[in-house]
Amino acid sequence: MCGRFVQFSSLRTLENYFPIDSIAGDVMASYNVAPTQEVLAIIHQNGRRLEKLRWGLVPSWAKDLSGASRLINARAETVAQKPSFRAAFKRRRCLIMADGFYEWQGEKGRKQPYFIAMPSNRPFAFGGLWETWISKETPDDEPVYRSCTILTTAASESMQDIHHRMPVILQPEAYDDWLDPEIQEADRLAVILQNHLVRKMQCYPVSKLVNRVQNNYAENIKPLSGS
Repeated sequence: MCGRFVQFSSLRTLENYFPIDSIAGDVMASYNVAPTQEVLAIIHQNGRRLEKLRWGLVPSWAKDLSGASRLINARAETVAQKPSFRAAFKRRRCLIMADGFYEWQGEKGRKQPYFIAMPSNRPFAFGGLWETWISKETPDDEPVYRSCTILTTAASESMQDIHHRMPVILQPEAYDDWLDPEIQEADRLAVILQNHLVRKMQCYPVSKLVNRVQNNYAENIKPLSGS
């Protein structure tokens, strides 16, 4: 799974690497992004727009926001069938910006956090889904909550020693098709999830400071001394 990640690239850097037509949100660096917080994502709506979504998908049919922190991940193997995700998988896919993510290894109470990033240290995109939740109590049905989830898949060889799962990280050539709402065939999307993913990552242990969400510092991603 993916339960914490990092976004710190500047807007100029993101524009260099990703297909962004317009921007609907400011860029704030975070070295400890946690569920229910705002994250930067590209959605396809009146072009490819960079905006902020809440991490933890709330389906449009949910009664309230109480489950927002639970649906932070969706398994790529079953996403097309799950009621909470299948509509978004067909029509509302997104790219979630990231510079790295964290995973923990070891026994409960003694787990060691690791930071995982591209070997080149360039930003990358998680394959995600997004939804708009509309409160029945809001006048004129104004949307009040936009949220997202990160897809996960079996860990690649470079990550297997740390965890058996990893987030879906899309190769750049897959960005356009992943964002295109006209592409809805499950078989075609499955090809992306099988053949167009980044597999090679670098991993190293970091300070347990990251265990606390309140610790949002660049020091979180520094390698432990001697690693």
